Amino acid sequence: MSRNPADLPRPEAALIAAHRFGLGEPDLQRVGPDPVGWLRAQIGPAAPQRGERLASGAEGARRFAEFLRDQRGRLAARPQAASPGQEGGDGTPGPAMRTDMRTDMRSAEQQFGEHFRAIVQSDVRARLVTAATSEQPFNERLAWFWANHFTVSMAKASARGIVGAFEREAIRPHIGGSFEALLKAAVKHAGMLRYLDNDQSAGPQSPLVRRLARRRRAEGAPGPRLTGLNENLAREVLELHTLGAPGLERGGAAYGGWGGYTQADVTEFARVLTGWRVPLRELLAEGDGREPTRFDAAWHDPGTKTVLGRRYREGPEALGEVLGDLARHPSTARFVAWKLARHFVADDPPAELVVPLAEAFLRSGGDLPTVYRALIDAPLAWSAAPRKLKTPEEFVVSTARLLSLGERAFARQPDGGCATLGQRVQAAPSPAGWPDRAEEWLGPDALWKRVEWATRVAALVGRQVDARAIARASLGPRLGEETARQLDRAADGAQALALLLMAPEFQRR
Repeated sequence: MSRNPADLPRPEAALIAAHRFGLGEPDLQRVGPDPVGWLRAQIGPAAPQRGERLASGAEGARRFAEFLRDQRGRLAARPQAASPGQEGGDGTPGPAMRTDMRTDMRSAEQQFGEHFRAIVQSDVRARLVTAATSEQPFNERLAWFWANHFTVSMAKASARGIVGAFEREAIRPHIGGSFEALLKAAVKHAGMLRYLDNDQSAGPQSPLVRRLARRRRAEGAPGPRLTGLNENLAREVLELHTLGAPGLERGGAAYGGWGGYTQADVTEFARVLTGWRVPLRELLAEGDGREPTRFDAAWHDPGTKTVLGRRYREGPEALGEVLGDLARHPSTARFVAWKLARHFVADDPPAELVVPLAEAFLRSGGDLPTVYRALIDAPLAWSAAPRKLKTPEEFVVSTARLLSLGERAFARQPDGGCATLGQRVQAAPSPAGWPDRAEEWLGPDALWKRVEWATRVAALVGRQVDARAIARASLGPRLGEETARQLDRAADGAQALALLLMAPEFQRR
């Protein structure tokens, strides 16, 4: 049942503002007398993350280039001759050589992890500490939402060391502006270009490919591998970042539909994207001073391109023009509105909520604060029943906020235990990001891991807090009679806190 947020009793409105739109509060009094105003006041660019010596995108890319250079040096210095028993009679590796190769591979993986360990740990800790201590939790939730929408994941080696910088440089400064500005910042960032392989995409008729082709014919030998057109970034921008996949939720028919592009559009857009690169060799020579993203005309496919029926000239300006048109497309408005409503309100948001958000998006030209205000002003967003299940990351951070642990929650483990709960921070499994539906996090093993984690936290701090008092102050009118009775009957403080953390009222938002 939908209710006008202005007509809700203040404790109930504060509860929804704190838990559904925010990251939880130890006391609902922190929300203040005007919960809707509390949320509105948080709309804008995200605050700087809390952390020391956080790496820039240029530094992260340079560190990757350094690793590749050092690995080549180690390989070049390695003796080439095979000792007896290492090489098979037909020239293939024998058992001993295969063992050495496996050993080398494990060693390289370990070296790779060590090379980026300090950057990765600092990035993860900064993200979680900032959220756990923020006075603007709704703003942090929006930053998380957009970082997941425009996923760059360190699960892929080429993005290691640059994911945190991507969030700080491309996402956080732009969540309070236009969707077009956010889209352009995300797509052109070095993290996105490396994660979705645009670094290695060259136009079939580009000067680079034509030069390599001539060299191959002149030498009459196999020659260097010709770099081809890579469509990964083009496809994901269309499918995941703007227009939406036509098959997803039946193309959003209930909300007016989305998608509307073809394979030809993907290919043409990939041609537009050729030349946008992060040249690692140049970064090594220049250091951290320059922006790592460059447009390299030698890799760019010449000629006009046609995307969604519109023609674009060759050159670097075309990318901004295509992204601007995508940002203003009606399918983009509907798809983004649906994702926002799904994230904050319900796994299957009603069309009566999504359509007004899409209309606000189109009317304002993609002004994100206008869309956020439409969301928090919508009566359907303030239904009493909590429908969303907290992801492991939300569970960990909301626990840290509930117990006022601050940075202590991430002193021993930078991720606070998120990985043990099934969600490696900044390491989503695919460009689609982390799933945003309860069913994806409700398996028996996942629930048992939550119980184990909650029990460990309760054993550490349960005797230092009054779980019963915290439950009343944080959950207010949502605290059910059965949960309150279980807390009162708990054998000790640790058991009471574990029960509170696993209570449905705290697990859902």
